[in-house]
Amino acid sequence: MTYLLALDQGTSSSRSIVFDREGHIVAMAQKELTQIYPQPGWVEHDPMEIWRSQLATARDALAKAGLQASDIHAIGITNQRETTLLWNRRTGQPVHHAIVWQDRRAEPLCAQLREDGLTDTIRDKTGLVIDAYFSGTKLRWLLDHVPGAQAQAERGELAFGTVDSWLMWQLTGGRVHVTDVSNASRTMLFNVHDNTWDADLLKALDIPAALLPEVKPSSAHFCDTDAALLGHSLPVGGVAGDQQAALFGQACFGPGMAKNTYGTGCFLLMHTGDAFQPSSNGLLVTSAAQTSAQPQYAMEGSVFVGGAVVQWLRDGLKAIKGSAEVQSLAESVPDAGGVMMVPAFTGLGAPYWHADARGTITGLTRGTTVAHIARAALESIAYQSAALLQAMSRDAQAAGGAPVSELRVDGGACVNDLLMQFQADLLGIPVVRPEVTETTALGAAYLAGLSTGVYGGVDELSKLWRVERRFMPTQGRAQAQEAMARWEHAVRQATAA
Repeated sequence: MTYLLALDQGTSSSRSIVFDREGHIVAMAQKELTQIYPQPGWVEHDPMEIWRSQLATARDALAKAGLQASDIHAIGITNQRETTLLWNRRTGQPVHHAIVWQDRRAEPLCAQLREDGLTDTIRDKTGLVIDAYFSGTKLRWLLDHVPGAQAQAERGELAFGTVDSWLMWQLTGGRVHVTDVSNASRTMLFNVHDNTWDADLLKALDIPAALLPEVKPSSAHFCDTDAALLGHSLPVGGVAGDQQAALFGQACFGPGMAKNTYGTGCFLLMHTGDAFQPSSNGLLVTSAAQTSAQPQYAMEGSVFVGGAVVQWLRDGLKAIKGSAEVQSLAESVPDAGGVMMVPAFTGLGAPYWHADARGTITGLTRGTTVAHIARAALESIAYQSAALLQAMSRDAQAAGGAPVSELRVDGGACVNDLLMQFQADLLGIPVVRPEVTETTALGAAYLAGLSTGVYGGVDELSKLWRVERRFMPTQGRAQAQEAMARWEHAVRQATAA
C-alpha cells in the first residue's frame, strides 16, 4: 500500500491525517491550539506551540495507523493562511507571537496605504484588496514594534514566513526557507502574474527582500525532513494554503468549478484557469494551487462568520449546549418566522467589505422563539455564501465565462443537512457533498502524491473524487430571489450606522 501524510495546521487546531492512495482516511490525530487575545481585535498564536502540536499529531497519526515513517511515501502541508511569523535565522526562535489572519491591528497602516493611492496597484499586482487580513501589513507591524527588528531584517538575520514556511524550517532544522505560490499570494507582497516577490510592493512597505522565502509551485519537492523527528527522512512534496488545498482536494481543476468550505468562516473559491480576472463585485483574485510554473488563478470570497455563529448560539446566547443540537432546534420550526440574522460580529467580508458593520437580528415578534433565531442563524451562513456565489457568477459572465453549475462543499458545517438543502434552494444549483469532507488535508496529500509519482496527473485525481450526497433545489427561483432580497435589506440595516 502507498500512504501519504497530510499536516493540516489550522486556526483552532493542528491535525495530521494519513491517507491511502485512493484518498481514504487511514488515521487522524488532532490537538487544540491556544488562542491568545492580547487586546480587542488582536489574535495571536505561540509559534512553538504550532510546531510542537503539529509534530505530536504527526507522530500520533502514524501510531494510530500502525505505520512507521518509512511506510509514508511523502508529506503534504496545508495551513491557515495570512498568519504571520518572524524568527531569528541563527537560533530558530520566534521574535514575537504569530499574528493570526483574524488580527486587525494593522488597519491603521492599511488606511495609510489607501490614502497613499496604492489600492489599484495592489489589486492589479496581487489580486487583493488592501486589508489587515493579509500578511504584508502584519509583517510591517512586527518590524515596527519588535525592538531592533528592522535593523536585524536589513542585515539578513531574520526570516518571515506563513505557517507552512515555519513548519518546513522546523522540519529541516533551519536548512530550508521556502513557501508555495498559494501562500505567497496571500501576503500582499507577491506578483501573481509572474510568481515573484514584487519589488515595488516591498519598497512601499519598506520590507527587506532578505526576509522572504523561496517560492515554488504547490506540487514540488520542497525539502526532506530530519530523520530524527519521525524516525525516517521524508520528502515534503506538496504545500498549499488551506482554501486552495480544499479547492484541489475537491478536484476543482478547471475554470468555473467551485467549492465552499463551511468552517469558522466560509471560503468560496471558483477556479478561473490561467485567466487573471479582476472582480467588479468585491471579490479577490488569488493563486490557485499550481502543479507547474504556469500561473493558475481562483476567484475567492470570504465570509468572516460562518460556523462561528453556531458557537455564538452556544457560548454567547446559551441557546444550545452543544453545536450538534442546532439542526434539531432549527428544524423544530418550519421556517425562521420572518427573523433575519446578519452575524457581522467582526464586520462583513466579501462582497460587502464593510468593516464597521455590526451584527443584527431583525423581524422579531412576540411569537419569535429561540428556535426561530437558531434557524435564522443557520440560514445566515447560506445567505452570505449565496451572495458570494452570485457575485462570482456576475464576474464570470462579464468575462465571458459560464456561471457555476454546481457547488462542492466541505468543512465542519457541511454535515448539516438543513443548511445544505437551504443553500441549494437559494442558489438554484446542486450542492454536492463528497465522501471525504477533509478535503483540505486531502488536497495537500494529492499535491504531494503528484510531485512524487504516486499519481500520473489531475485526471486520475478527478476519478478519485466521490459523491456522498447531492442536494437538489426544491423551491422556485422567484421564491429564492425574494429571500435574497430580504437578506440584502437586512444587510443594509446592519451597515446603516
